[in-house]
Amino acid sequence: MPSFNLNVNNKQYTVEAESDMPLLWVLRDMLDLTGTKYGCGVASCGACTVIIDGNAVYACQRTVGTCVNKKITTIEGLSEDGSHPVQKGWQKAGVPQCGYCQPGQIMTAVALLGKNKNPSADTIKSEMSNNLCRCGTYHRIEKAIQYAIEEINK
Repeated sequence: MPSFNLNVNNKQYTVEAESDMPLLWVLRDMLDLTGTKYGCGVASCGACTVIIDGNAVYACQRTVGTCVNKKITTIEGLSEDGSHPVQKGWQKAGVPQCGYCQPGQIMTAVALLGKNKNPSADTIKSEMSNNLCRCGTYHRIEKAIQYAIEEINK
């Protein structure tokens, strides 16, 4: 079985896996980074969103073989104590109900704010539209992102 060197949350890992194994399963089952959630497996919900080289991507659709020499960030890599501005915004807005989709929502917001420190409300809605929340906390998610923008732009 081939081995792959991965940079996940600024740590180096070597994993043995088939090259077409989804990154999601490498993260969850091999690296024990279970914050990235399995939602649908077909890139329809966003629960498995991670950031690769600054871009929000679905870990269920990205194979481990395509992740070598990339910088991968999972929810566990944002901060150890919840102090990332987006995490603080989520806390301030009281976003989660069931919380299952929240890691993917947060990672999508982090990628957005990494590229645009002051997105418009329409841009936020557009960028976040591929992440589903069965609890319907979309208004709180948008408010949390506004709080994060305020924190980032202090």
